[in-house]
Amino acid sequence: MEWRDQGLVLSARKYGETAVIASLLSPERGRHLGLIRGGQSRRRQGALQPGNLVDAVWRARLEAHLGTYTLEPVHDFAARVLEDPLRLKGLAAAMALLDASLAEREAHAAVFHDTLAFLRALEAVEMPPSGRGAVSDTVAVTRAPDWAVAYVRWELSLLDCLGFGLDLSCCAATGAVDDLIYVSPRSGRAVSAGAGAPYKEKLLALPAFLRADSPGRVQESDIAAGLRLTGYFLAHHHFGGEGRAMPASRARFVDAFSD
Repeated sequence: MEWRDQGLVLSARKYGETAVIASLLSPERGRHLGLIRGGQSRRRQGALQPGNLVDAVWRARLEAHLGTYTLEPVHDFAARVLEDPLRLKGLAAAMALLDASLAEREAHAAVFHDTLAFLRALEAVEMPPSGRGAVSDTVAVTRAPDWAVAYVRWELSLLDCLGFGLDLSCCAATGAVDDLIYVSPRSGRAVSAGAGAPYKEKLLALPAFLRADSPGRVQESDIAAGLRLTGYFLAHHHFGGEGRAMPASRARFVDAFSD
């Protein structure tokens, strides 16, 4: 048995004295494991950093076997964010979520391409946020970086892949498309301000940048609200349903972003 495809490195754990078992996400093969002989060598460790894009060849005698990988680097996303701890935590969180949530050997082409788009946003060169430290009237506002917006949207797309897609297009109670500021934790549907007022303590906040009528400018507080929203459904409707906790790397990313 043999196949060839591009893949994103999700994880690489030591196996024996010199080998590693690598977990890759490819568009055609989904999350797929394989043994890399000599993978603990310094030369190969760089290519095996989570988030890196590689050309992969997988071989095994039978399809059900673990098999072995031969990898060639294509793009080193991890190296592009090494000097930015927050971006590095965002990359680690995304790769860990994929590794922990996707079933093995199920094709997820949309997830692969969505993840690749997020990684390209993550590495994009940005000017320092113009709003950082600026004061408008008496309130200091801090603009969120574009990659953070991309990360929240990426988690929404992952939820959709996992079968828990949110419907933020109209109010679950009235069908209205205006003034949507809540999300029902039970249905995952948006709720308008008026319809949700009597139950607002039980509803989740819907940040404005996730609405169809998004004002465009996104603050860091909006990103924090978006992470709470997606985190709730990931924790309760996927990991919690299987009696598992979300990866610690996501919690570290959320904590770092909120600091």
